[in-house]
Amino acid sequence: MKITVAALTEPGSTVVNKTGGWRTFVPVVNHKRCIKCSLCEIYCPEGCIHQIDGLFVPDLDYCKGCGVCAHECPRKAIEMVLEEK
Repeated sequence: MKITVAALTEPGSTVVNKTGGWRTFVPVVNHKRCIKCSLCEIYCPEGCIHQIDGLFVPDLDYCKGCGVCAHECPRKAIEMVLEEK
C-alpha cells in the first residue's frame, strides 16, 4: 500500500475556485497609513493581496476574510469590517 502525503507548497490554494463569497469580514486598507512594507502580501495565506499602482489591494474574489493581513500590518492600516451582502 502506497501512502501519499499532500502538502501545500505555495499560498493561493483557492486560485482555481473563487471563495470570497462565503467570508464574513472583508479587509479595508487605509492607504494613507500604509507604509508599503508588503507584509500583508507576504503573509496572506491565499496570496490574494497584490500591489496595483503602488497600493496594496486584496482580490475580494479569493479573500476568505481570515484577517491575517490586518494582524500582521505594523501600522494597523488594514481593518477587518463586517461585510454587507
